[in-house]
Amino acid sequence: MASFKFVVNGELVSYDSYEDIPNDFEHVIEFVPDLPEPAGEDGQHTDEQHDQMAEWNTRLQKLMEKERASSN
Repeated sequence: MASFKFVVNGELVSYDSYEDIPNDFEHVIEFVPDLPEPAGEDGQHTDEQHDQMAEWNTRLQKLMEKERASSN
């Protein structure tokens, strides 16, 4: 299960859906998205799955940018 923890208005708040994360927060504490089980014929992740997983890094980087901007 996915787990996202943020400090929002000075309180630790947990979310299990990325879509529920608010636009305004102070700190990212935990960012653990659900990752797909390998679906390739060779037991590895497919190229499409790798693309989906890379998307999570992009999302985390955007949240970190927001965090840095709010601390300035």
